[in-house]
Amino acid sequence: MNGDEQLLRGRVYGHDHDDPHPCPLPHRTYAALIGGPLDGLLLDITGWPADEMEGGVALPTELGRFPGGRALYDLRAGETRGTGPGVACRLHHSGDMP
Repeated sequence: MNGDEQLLRGRVYGHDHDDPHPCPLPHRTYAALIGGPLDGLLLDITGWPADEMEGGVALPTELGRFPGGRALYDLRAGETRGTGPGVACRLHHSGDMP
């Protein structure tokens, strides 16, 4: 694991490293991002309807195969999204797009 990967692990996607609250908050709901350029980050899904992730998510990133593109993450077949605060599900890397 390089320094950039260590910096990202356990942080919330979209928060800068110098953000006063870059780590998860106990009253928020998160999806753990597994694999790919955003591996180890948490995606804040507080308030998202359960069906919003059915087709996966495309997250802008400079770290993927296409800098300035999007990293694609999906629920795996048979996995469901839980409810309540904390990590409610896992989204797995399925590719990158420009």
